[in-house]
Amino acid sequence: MAIDYSSYRDLSPFELKDELIRLASSRADRTMLNAGRGNPNFLATLPRAAFFLLGQFALSESRLSMSYLSQGLGGTVRVEGIEGRFDRFIMDNASHEEATLLGRALSYVRDQMGLQADRFLLEMVEGILGCYYPTPPRMLELSEKVVGQYVLREMVGGSVGLDTTDFFATEGGTAAMAYVFNSLRQNDLIRKGDKVAIGMPIFSPYIEIPQLAEYGLEVVAVQADPALDWQYPESELEKLRDPAVKMFFCVNPSNPPSVKMNDASLEKIASIVADRPDLMILTDDVYGTFADGFRSLYATCPRNTILVYSFSKYFGATGWRLGVIGMHRDNAIDARLARLPADAKAALDKRYSSLTTDAATLKFIDRLVADSRAVALNHTAGLSTPQQVQMVLFSLFALMDHEGRYKATLKSVIHRREEALYRELGVRPSEDANAVDYYTLIDLQDTCSALYGEDFARWMIERASTGEILFRIADETGIVLLPGAGFGATRPAARASLANLNEFQYAAIGRALRHMVEEYHAQFTAQRG
Repeated sequence: MAIDYSSYRDLSPFELKDELIRLASSRADRTMLNAGRGNPNFLATLPRAAFFLLGQFALSESRLSMSYLSQGLGGTVRVEGIEGRFDRFIMDNASHEEATLLGRALSYVRDQMGLQADRFLLEMVEGILGCYYPTPPRMLELSEKVVGQYVLREMVGGSVGLDTTDFFATEGGTAAMAYVFNSLRQNDLIRKGDKVAIGMPIFSPYIEIPQLAEYGLEVVAVQADPALDWQYPESELEKLRDPAVKMFFCVNPSNPPSVKMNDASLEKIASIVADRPDLMILTDDVYGTFADGFRSLYATCPRNTILVYSFSKYFGATGWRLGVIGMHRDNAIDARLARLPADAKAALDKRYSSLTTDAATLKFIDRLVADSRAVALNHTAGLSTPQQVQMVLFSLFALMDHEGRYKATLKSVIHRREEALYRELGVRPSEDANAVDYYTLIDLQDTCSALYGEDFARWMIERASTGEILFRIADETGIVLLPGAGFGATRPAARASLANLNEFQYAAIGRALRHMVEEYHAQFTAQRG
């Protein structure tokens, strides 16, 4: 089937995906295998079960008030005696493992974190009922502490204290990205024509948003090298020394190479920040929880770094839309706001005048909250309280998993899928201690060279673009993969998610890809006589 691939070259890989799905699903005699999107097919069931059981307790608490008026009517929750009533509820449901989790969770926040049990229960019960506006709008007070403890344990290993970090609960990492870009622009921290550095390859919206007319930013690519196991060469990181580069955006572990930044790169960036204390950094660490011994840039450059984390992938919660933005309370971005010229400060005083009479003291993270609701709706801002409760339960579930069983299980599942794909393809996957393997980049040249030698690999690169091959794969096999070029990869490659199909299906993908390479090799051999 002849397809003019050129008409699709400018599409985002996620828009191109729709065309590939349409082609892959065009035949009724086969099953489409969509490895193009990273929505996992695994999810954490126990903290969800705890959420639903907690909802039953919350309803019983509400029914203690005002129910005499009408069947189905409840009232606001009473804090007096709530801990005793909760203990009895847990005992009555002791046969359910989710009740055990809830009981342990209360013990953890009381005995390990030193929070008041009755206040925590009141926040959770009112939160799951959704009967009040989120207060404070940035994040519920005790929820912020619990979620913050989880995020900082996973991202920085305790090197940055909970009492030094503010968190803003958002509708997933997607909203976090949108809010950060918008507030940077609204607060005159990035302007049209400014340079921003982007660690490539990367989740494609980080490439696409700066190109929008309202931003008009000049992108400086900081390119990871596949020959260095997808780490950034020092020469690439040196680009961050340019004083014209206002900000560095990165995803760590990377998407799609799925490799965490090594210690040498972290320390190199920290040394550049020491020389450039005005450099702003955004690190999107959604895949960090799949790695052992992970360290975020927030661990080495906390004052300069905006930390974004999403619960979507690790807990299989893409539909919940749960994420946070974390910022150090003494940060370089607030310092930059203080140094803005007088005319910019005056404009911002007017912008935020409905919130405070002293806008100069308004922190950037609180400006994020206000800007997320067009400032005027700041009083009704914030992530819905039931969402925040589920975020807390996910966090407590992970914090109390002292043996790391959940993480070990997820890692084992993903690694087996990777092995199945590459075994059937006939090549060995890379062995890298920094790899988390949530995605894999199937490099066209490396694969062809490993199977049939360098001459064939060169022949393939000259004659077949990755995009054309991906359309042929979708058409002939029903398999959907995404082009690495759409994520900023410089070598022809296809991105496959290892999270959203089962092991036998990845084996089928490997076999189909191997069969296609064999067909190309037959053409190569025929042309060579």
